[in-house]
Amino acid sequence: MIQKIAVLGAGTLGHGIAETFAMYGYDVNLYDRDQNRLASAVDEIKDELELLAEENVIGYGEVAPAIARIHLSADLKGTVEDRDYIIEAVPEILELKQQLFQQLDSYCLPHAIFASNTSSLKLTDLMKLVSDERKKRMIINHWFNPGHLMPIVELSYFGNMPEPVYLEVEALYKSIDKQTVKVQRDVPGLVANRIQQAIAREVFSIIELGIASPEDVDRALKFGPAFRYATTGQLEIADLGGLDLWCTVGDNLLQDMDHSRSSNQLLRKKVEEGKLGVKSGEGFYTYEKDDIQASKRRLARKLIQQLKASKNYT
Repeated sequence: MIQKIAVLGAGTLGHGIAETFAMYGYDVNLYDRDQNRLASAVDEIKDELELLAEENVIGYGEVAPAIARIHLSADLKGTVEDRDYIIEAVPEILELKQQLFQQLDSYCLPHAIFASNTSSLKLTDLMKLVSDERKKRMIINHWFNPGHLMPIVELSYFGNMPEPVYLEVEALYKSIDKQTVKVQRDVPGLVANRIQQAIAREVFSIIELGIASPEDVDRALKFGPAFRYATTGQLEIADLGGLDLWCTVGDNLLQDMDHSRSSNQLLRKKVEEGKLGVKSGEGFYTYEKDDIQASKRRLARKLIQQLKASKNYT
């Protein structure tokens, strides 16, 4: 049974993963080479847990115990040597992850399971430098940001892992109220990101063609398809509407929609201009420096409300 967790990388997603397991009573070691990053992670976790308490998701009395279950470390071996489940959330650099897993293979207990929070790198490449026995205990577990609020985790089931081990990991995520998606083929983007990119491709194209303003495009999505997607999957929607209708509309529309195989040029131009969104103060919208944290907090409150509602639709 998985009881002790290690999370490697205390960045945006890593600290949220550690926070989630700690909320549900797990003992968590959180590693980062950067001591300042570790200190910042604690402050972020405290702020996020207090917001959950404000929204009555957890009690105020649960905040301090959850933080106490997270042990910070800049010593990799000490972080992982007694852990049952180790999740890496380091930058998406193949060589970096390969070397990390090679180190872990020598540091960790034989029964320890290694997980990578990636959706763009192949599992076969990630486990290139580990032993054959460890390859049977490696999995992709792809979280979405913010990890403590988004209920989905995608899990790989690509043939390297015996079913009992997979079921052990799946049970772990069910114990922290995550909705798991079993991904049965090793494809780039797994499932959710492929769907998201298909939507994004058409959204960027609509803006580029001047069909509607950014505000109206987002409004169309939020109060149109995404309004249903919060509670109903695309295949359910298609069944409810009639597959014959969906087939006809597809024949009429798809030939006129964006079918590019690379990022939209408007998007690329903004990146070249340094207009990266919230992180730079301007993207499709502008962001005042003093309002960025407030904007993030407003989004978190919206996600918390959706998270509460989603428990009635599982």
